[in-house]
Amino acid sequence: QLQASGGGLVQAGGSLRLSCAASGSISRGYAVAWFRQAPGNEREFVASISRSGSTTNYADSLKGRFTISRDNGKNTAYLQMNNLKPEDTAVYYCAAQIAYADNAPARFYRYWGQETLVTVSS
Repeated sequence: QLQASGGGLVQAGGSLRLSCAASGSISRGYAVAWFRQAPGNEREFVASISRSGSTTNYADSLKGRFTISRDNGKNTAYLQMNNLKPEDTAVYYCAAQIAYADNAPARFYRYWGQETLVTVSS
């Protein structure tokens, strides 16, 4: 019920926008977060957004380059990624939960979309 898309191959310094489309019960208003997992690493928090979109939160290391947003009319959340770096290479996941909490860990989120791969070449 969460469909992530938008990953791909991009050169360092480039941009990508990931989308997370919700359907079914999730589309009725859930907080959304993005996580990522690079090979050999644990899944890490990227950004989150409240149901209304009025509150957002980012991993400190990504502030200024990544922007999370949502269009509730389209039941879709987005992650705009600018000035991408090779270390941003990872599989990215979107997740949803009815409640919102800043910097909530992965276990907080009940619903998960499939992965979308982002590869940044140097």
